[in-house]
Amino acid sequence: MRRITLFLKGNVDVYDSLHSCRLGGRVTWNGLNEILRPQGVSVRLKHETSTGAQALLEAGGDVPAELAGFDAPLRAYPLESQFSARLFASDADAFVLSVMPEIAARLVRHREKGFLFFPYEAASWPAPLRERLAREFVEVPPSTVEQSMEALEGVLERLAARSDAPVLIYNLSCAAPGEFIHCHLGLEDAFSTVARRFNLGLIELSARSGVSIVDVDAVLARAGADRLKLDATHLAPEGCCLVAQEVARILADLGVLEEERACARA
Repeated sequence: MRRITLFLKGNVDVYDSLHSCRLGGRVTWNGLNEILRPQGVSVRLKHETSTGAQALLEAGGDVPAELAGFDAPLRAYPLESQFSARLFASDADAFVLSVMPEIAARLVRHREKGFLFFPYEAASWPAPLRERLAREFVEVPPSTVEQSMEALEGVLERLAARSDAPVLIYNLSCAAPGEFIHCHLGLEDAFSTVARRFNLGLIELSARSGVSIVDVDAVLARAGADRLKLDATHLAPEGCCLVAQEVARILADLGVLEEERACARA
């Protein structure tokens, strides 16, 4: 059995398709290993959630002292993950990122120290925490496509400086269940519109850098996005399977699944 390691720095799109998908507390898709183990390849997955490329570039690996005792219910985005620099220090046969955090994570910046922070679902926090957040942090405008791609390029450069392992980046499925738009006047911020802009930006980044795109948009469109998406960001188990199949295809095309390469990193 050949063994490979993937480092995943992404959110529900990456985790559900490559690690596992749970619905109603039950595992409905068991990730990339369901595809590769029958081929004689075992995948070890290291996963951290992401709050975006700029936050990743600025993270130093340690939680800022100013957040000591900040006991907010951050759920899937714990402080240790938000300020982790493990991506740039870990050995892996391939790294997997995603564009989704660039549009999903609304960040704030510390007024004094300047670090970025993702106050996940802050509206539901207890009043004292919300007051502290307003007092100590200022909202950051959403990143433009150009800003996000520049930050992602910086991430790619840092990875390339220490590893020759390939990098895959998920794009966004533009189909949003229940969204039927025929006139875009005044709807510049519609999810489908923003997703298309970022997908085009990612294509340009790939043309410059050679990074591989996991074309989630095309995979789901070919198979029927309305059927395979539960909402704008969550996929049904079959959708997760199809995206994982695409990742497996790309890894094979890049030579990551070859026995010599896998053994070299064991």
